[in-house]
Amino acid sequence: MSVLETSKLLDEELYSRQLCVLDLPAMQRIQRAKVLLSGLQGLGAEVAKNLVLMGVGSLTLHDPHPTCWSDLAAQFFLSEKDLERSRAEASQEPVAKLNGAVQVCVHTGDITEELLLDFQVVVLTASKLEEQLKVGALCHKLGICFLVADSRGLVGQLFSDFGEDFTVQDPMEADPLTAAIQHISQGSPGILTLRKEADAHYFRDGDLVTFSGIEGMVELNGCDPRPIHVQEDGTLEIGNTAIFSRYLRGGAVTEVKKSEIVSHKPLDVALLQPRVVAQNPQEAYRARCLHQAFRALHQFQHLNGRLPRPWDPDDAEMVVGLARSLEPLKGTEGGPLEELLDEALVQRVALSSAGGLSPMAAMLGAVAAQEVLKAISRKFMPLDQWLYFDALDCLPEDGKLLPTPEDCAPRPKAEVAAEATHRLNADLQVTPFTYPLDPTTEHIYGDNFFSRVDGVAAALDSFQARHYVAARCTHYLKPLLEAGTQGTSGHAFVFMPHVTEAYRAPASGLASEDATYPVCTLRHFPSTVEHTLQWARDEFEGLFCLSAEIINRHRQELTSLAETDGPQELTLLEEVLGVLRERPQTWQDCVVWALGHWQRRFHYGIMQLLSCFPHDKVLEDGTLFWSGPKQCPEPLEFDASQDTHLLYVLAAANLYAQMHGLPGSWDQTALRELLKLLPLPVPQPLAPSFPNDLDLAGASAEFGPERLKKLHQVLEVWSGSPPLKPLKFEKDNDSNFHMDFVVAAASLRAQNYGIPPVNRTQSKRIVGQIIPAIATTTAAVAGLVGLELYKVVGGPRPLSAFRHNYLHLAENRFNRWVPCAPAIQKLHHLTWTWTCWNRLKVPAGQPEKTLELLLAHLHEQFGLRVKMLLHGKALLYSARWPPKKQAQHLALRVTELVQQVTGQMPKPGQQVLVLELSCEGEEDDTTFPPLHYELCDKTAALSPGSTEPCIPSPQ
Repeated sequence: MSVLETSKLLDEELYSRQLCVLDLPAMQRIQRAKVLLSGLQGLGAEVAKNLVLMGVGSLTLHDPHPTCWSDLAAQFFLSEKDLERSRAEASQEPVAKLNGAVQVCVHTGDITEELLLDFQVVVLTASKLEEQLKVGALCHKLGICFLVADSRGLVGQLFSDFGEDFTVQDPMEADPLTAAIQHISQGSPGILTLRKEADAHYFRDGDLVTFSGIEGMVELNGCDPRPIHVQEDGTLEIGNTAIFSRYLRGGAVTEVKKSEIVSHKPLDVALLQPRVVAQNPQEAYRARCLHQAFRALHQFQHLNGRLPRPWDPDDAEMVVGLARSLEPLKGTEGGPLEELLDEALVQRVALSSAGGLSPMAAMLGAVAAQEVLKAISRKFMPLDQWLYFDALDCLPEDGKLLPTPEDCAPRPKAEVAAEATHRLNADLQVTPFTYPLDPTTEHIYGDNFFSRVDGVAAALDSFQARHYVAARCTHYLKPLLEAGTQGTSGHAFVFMPHVTEAYRAPASGLASEDATYPVCTLRHFPSTVEHTLQWARDEFEGLFCLSAEIINRHRQELTSLAETDGPQELTLLEEVLGVLRERPQTWQDCVVWALGHWQRRFHYGIMQLLSCFPHDKVLEDGTLFWSGPKQCPEPLEFDASQDTHLLYVLAAANLYAQMHGLPGSWDQTALRELLKLLPLPVPQPLAPSFPNDLDLAGASAEFGPERLKKLHQVLEVWSGSPPLKPLKFEKDNDSNFHMDFVVAAASLRAQNYGIPPVNRTQSKRIVGQIIPAIATTTAAVAGLVGLELYKVVGGPRPLSAFRHNYLHLAENRFNRWVPCAPAIQKLHHLTWTWTCWNRLKVPAGQPEKTLELLLAHLHEQFGLRVKMLLHGKALLYSARWPPKKQAQHLALRVTELVQQVTGQMPKPGQQVLVLELSCEGEEDDTTFPPLHYELCDKTAALSPGSTEPCIPSPQ
């Protein structure tokens, strides 16, 4: 099946980000899967939403219980009109609307063995223990993956039973390691040497590998997986190669992922011998106590026909007694675990167990849906076997602030509805802002804007944006809830003024987003797939956008080409004309051009490079020119039977047709037949784009009179004709051939240089800088942010109440920890200290202070002798300046000085000028608080929107 035909089996635009996490076979298994979900309260709704968004084949909902008022607290598919309707039937339509490709059904009867035979995965939520044991036993017998998910207030549990011999085909999220080969020796064992830039240390003893693209020792290409042994020098032993052909050049070694067998016990056994997901012994002990709390809650419900009443101490004490009387849990060896029960923990679980919270549902629903994905796709390690998650830290630390049973008593529905409506209409305002939040819009998101908000919740997709928003929150002393996801990893952090440390974007993240590659590397010496993709992206821009803009600029008046933007522009005009000598008129003309350009780029261009720098070229110091990161390329021979060759011509011809306003074609069969009839074009020879030396980066072609004359003729082809259409690159439209061209061009370029290529999904991720995303991780992080939001809006809390959160669903890692306190800074000669949340506040006064008076004020009030004063990057004052220059600046008012140095006046309504200073006695790692020079006439030294003084007071 061809590349294009394969891509049509899946809506790549709909699942583009999910495909960055999963491969195509896994997505196809998901699309064929049938899942039964029983229980449609808040947690069940989250599971259903995630499964439908992930694109399962069919989802059957089961919940015959009628909708009640308490369901509306966390079940977002239900509303007042659904009261008394079964939860499953009321949820079916809104669930189905999320993804028209998923079949959503409702089962109204009991769960029987006959029913279960039609499903690969069964999920129970909000179910009784008796039903869990019954359905779990049937699923274990039938080989059906079985999950239990439950949420009780601020505590949740998840149980997985995938059978006793479940094969995980791809345990880790990382792509298989691929590295380029430098040499392979003949012998027993054969020794494989990797190219210097390859990451040899990532291979491990016992890894299975296979090979591709090897010239000479072709017996290895496509061989069965071979185990390797990593030697101390980084070379790899690959088994007996003594009888193989002699190795010549090229090729790649690729890791073959090992499958793993997971063995799960049925629920009845796992209840008494639980294996819990935990990062350390303390977490494991807490999880076992929560396990006993859930068992006690089930027993309480069995005895009383209900869950404990909210915050009822008598009911809670009964749950503790039931937990105390339970049969002891068994350890891994089968003997009883001799550990005390944390009765205070069980009591807190029981007191709050009747509540239903959407953040808890979001978190657990995400993890549960991810386990379903693991069961279907056989990617990533499933849970082993119990997971417990609690957010009891959201409860007030002061027991006096806890609610009472009377606080939770229901009131008449009419009063509650009237009060809720009044609150919604009178207080709730949702205002959309379409402007970007960056330095260019600080006149919009300025003092007035931030003075009206109590905090910021951010889910931004770049470190630069996160860094900027966090800086604004620090400036205005606003709480920040910062969240993000990447594939199955996610985090939710909280930053509170004067309580926690401030946000800091990792330097590695900021650097990676600004990564660029040298021009000479892209043009002549690529060594990574990122190089080939950037080259292909530049190729698209030059051929189908810049060339059209140049021709449109010159077509009416044939301006002297000597006055253009240089040889690069002239070369571009030659390339866009290619083998044609007139403007294309038909689809065949476009195909001829595309085929000619293929020859120029992947055959003749490489031949030309090798004519200047042959395989065996030696430098003056005796080293080979083609060594180290410079890999010697090989020209390709066009073959229409190869999908990548055909895809390039198809995409390039269609783009060329679009640029000229001509109709294109999707017909691959017809294109193959046309290519059989066309002679292989011989492109016009180009002047060398590099000299015969090593200065390739800044070199340019020489343009003599004859070549300029030909280029005048090129422009005359388009003179007086309709303008060309420049094509703006768009990665998300799979019908415009943009990504097809980039993927094919990069793949061919990789073949030229022996670089292992990547597939379309990986190419799209790299070119578009797409952050892999999946619904489960997003929902989990949203839930974690919601839990921290409770604390932010609930009034002052100590540092110990807040939690940073990190999760990795593929590896079952869930970490929560207390943030660090802000670092305290001090200078030895000062009597006061400060943190990143403090600032110096100085009123401008009436009349406004001169710079001399401002510096005197800082010395008098704070003991600071200023060495340097800046506004942004503009230097306002330096103690190292000559006395005359110092005197000129000291005599000016501060706002006059800022205007003179930066050319900018304070904006209307601006309340402060933020100045940065360094002072005598400052250590290298000291960061002084920013100086807020107050422009408004205020008596209180307050930051905009804050309620505490910003000036550090001398002690």
